[in-house]
Amino acid sequence: MASISLNSVTKQWGDVKGVDNQSLDIADKEFLVLLGPSGCGKTTTMRMIAGLEEPSSGDIFIGERRVNDDLPKDRDIAMVFQNYGLYPHMSVEQNIAYPLKVRDTPKEAIAERVLRAAEQVELVPLLKRKPKALSGGQRQRVALARAIVRTPKVFLMDEPLSNLDAKLRVSMRAELKNLSHKLKITTVYVTHDQIEAMTLADRVAVMSGGKIQQLGPPEEIYNNPENLFVASFIGSPAMNLIKGDIVESVFSTPDSTNITMPPECPVTSRTDVVLGIRPEDITIVDAGHGDVDASVFAVENTGDSVLVTVKLGDQKFTARGDRYLKCGIDEQIGLQINHHHFYLFDANSEKRLR
Repeated sequence: MASISLNSVTKQWGDVKGVDNQSLDIADKEFLVLLGPSGCGKTTTMRMIAGLEEPSSGDIFIGERRVNDDLPKDRDIAMVFQNYGLYPHMSVEQNIAYPLKVRDTPKEAIAERVLRAAEQVELVPLLKRKPKALSGGQRQRVALARAIVRTPKVFLMDEPLSNLDAKLRVSMRAELKNLSHKLKITTVYVTHDQIEAMTLADRVAVMSGGKIQQLGPPEEIYNNPENLFVASFIGSPAMNLIKGDIVESVFSTPDSTNITMPPECPVTSRTDVVLGIRPEDITIVDAGHGDVDASVFAVENTGDSVLVTVKLGDQKFTARGDRYLKCGIDEQIGLQINHHHFYLFDANSEKRLR
């Protein structure tokens, strides 16, 4: 097994920086997720670790070895791609065996290792089938088995679940989580899906603009976002973010919505502030009995809860109620905010105020 270190790594094409002077240490056996929107630099970072892209500057280490000049085949990594990358003319068994075959592994060893990998992802009954006879989830398991069979130092996974339907993604997440626990191989996983990041990762690196905005365990990223980007990107539905000013411990929006701040508020008076509140930290009450009253803009029943969106002036605000909540569009309701779970950000620097 091996750790991975990126030291001041930059990837640049002309004036465009895909990754900007980024340093990152990934521990041996850690499952690290690179999370962010398209164009944030997460896939470029993975491709540089794999050797598919050459860094413009900086150093990449796998274990104690600097690998900048090593070919991908010499880095002892295994990749799992979004589009599976299976050979259509080969059976499942042949697809899994291929990485061993090209390394001239003895036939007896190949058969044993293929069977072991197939057992780990529950593919043994399907070994003789061709990829076209498999479902999307089965094909992705073949791709995983092909990576597992090599017992590499590092797994690199590039959005491996994004082509699956919602139900399959949930079951495959569970399989990946269990597999990671069993194999204990250093894994770098790229995704734009925050649910995958939160459920799979030991640590999450949230990226934007070629830089890591915040790095930490999923619960730390969710509960203590460092800036507005992380706050708005993590959470489904997203954190409510409302612009305003704080004057004498009262937060006021441009449309004169006022929310009294608790005594532990880090600032008592400040302009250009963004107040952040997660939907689950708001209780829906009768009008006149909360911190603010608002008119219902939309009601969405998700099965396990009801999402109620209201309008506060020109800004929309979402609260999560229990699944039995009943209210109608244009109805006046009250919102009671949990004052122990709110966030303040500087609207200009976008940094958290503490």
